[in-house]
Amino acid sequence: MDQQDMTAPCAVARLEGVAVVTPEKTRILDGVDWLVAPGEQWVVLGPNGAGKSTLLSILSAQRHPSEGRTIILGEVFGRTDMRVLRSRIGLVDPSMRILDWLNAEEVVLTGLKNTIWPRYEDWSEADYARARELLYLVGCGDFAERELKTLSHGERQRIRIARALIAAPELLLLDEPATGLDFPAREALLLAMDSLRQSHPALPIVMVSHHLEELPTTISHVLLLRGGRILAQGPAREMLTSELISACFGFDIEVYELGGRWAARAAAGWGEQSAADHHPAGVAHAARD
Repeated sequence: MDQQDMTAPCAVARLEGVAVVTPEKTRILDGVDWLVAPGEQWVVLGPNGAGKSTLLSILSAQRHPSEGRTIILGEVFGRTDMRVLRSRIGLVDPSMRILDWLNAEEVVLTGLKNTIWPRYEDWSEADYARARELLYLVGCGDFAERELKTLSHGERQRIRIARALIAAPELLLLDEPATGLDFPAREALLLAMDSLRQSHPALPIVMVSHHLEELPTTISHVLLLRGGRILAQGPAREMLTSELISACFGFDIEVYELGGRWAARAAAGWGEQSAADHHPAGVAHAARD
């Protein structure tokens, strides 16, 4: 199901027939056609092994596809300096190394040159002011002078978003930003993302997630991946249905929406049906008994 106009001239990201194939000939991604337009906020959903992280590695200019054509921010893969392209993309990756003895303000400032180590001699008063502004944007303004090691996982995640924003990226990517967060931390993160949409309305955003409960209210589009292929893509309200989410994750799921937030749960009786599918003889025997 493809609801996009691939001929649209102004695209932030354009993937045409993209595939990623391992040396063992396993196709991690296959036949991906996708377009991200300015100002859109996408979420990529799918089960483990669907190819979400691989897709994000292409969007972030970390890897080339094995097949197909990729254009990110007007740059054609194979004809551009990937290092320069990466400098135009903000990536929020929970696994990215950050020195925990830096304070929050210094962590944000390392995003100016996308370095790990601080470059105090390069930072101007205007840079410090911008870092503080971004920390307040994500709800961490009061932590500016605290060392990262004293902050919670959720607070660190929001500081990573501020770090990604300070270099004024033309595309922002978030790789499962709510992973490992408890309920209050997750809600604070989603509030920060909603604030980001208000302050940066033109910034295109792509996030990867497993869970509908982790989606901010500002999500505009959804890409559903299963087995390395696109199952469906389009506006969020058309994609976030019980039918499509069930097909994506491979079992019956009921999807709910309330006030722009989404939730999902297994449909009643799915466990019994799963057991019957895997052990039909046993179920039949139990029924006879």
